[in-house]
Amino acid sequence: MEYGFTKSVTVSYEEAIEKVTEELKKEGFGVLTTIDVKETLKKKLDVDFDRYIILGACNPPFAYEALKAEESVGLLMPCNVIVHEKSTSVQIFFFNPSIIASITDNPKLKELSSSLTEKIKKVMNNI
Repeated sequence: MEYGFTKSVTVSYEEAIEKVTEELKKEGFGVLTTIDVKETLKKKLDVDFDRYIILGACNPPFAYEALKAEESVGLLMPCNVIVHEKSTSVQIFFFNPSIIASITDNPKLKELSSSLTEKIKKVMNNI
């Protein structure tokens, strides 16, 4: 099982971040964290890297239900989305929530991860 989904887009890096955030919001997600990997690597290691941002997306109703089902599931939260600008393209990577179902025996988490995967795929398809 793949741990993520990938989509290449023809918009700019900035537009991709804006579109991802907008589509996540439509599906009930909020972006809780934003990690600018390029900036962090430059500051901490003085190395150059592509523009690469990690958006920590959370859908509160799903998060609440998942935490009620199994407290340690927080280790797998939030659902990260990456926007990566390469020299000639912009790629968007989405965490695959089905991974959660593959590593748990908890039926409620399996059910939630399936529904969450549908939402993530809808976000991806709308970009």
